[in-house]
Amino acid sequence: MYICICNAVTDSQIREALDDGATSIADLNKTLSVGSCCGKPTRSARQIIKQYRSGMKIDELSYNAM
Repeated sequence: MYICICNAVTDSQIREALDDGATSIADLNKTLSVGSCCGKPTRSARQIIKQYRSGMKIDELSYNAM
């Protein structure tokens, strides 16, 4: 799923960056330019980081956010 439309960044790419050592929004901005244009994907990217750290599936995270 696309997280950052401006830079065509997907959730899979974000998870790959996390696998490669990214640990923050700043790291994702440096490696993938997430949020560098409009800033809107920052919330979704933070959710993915949280999900990645906790081992939750993305569907579980979306459900828990409701």
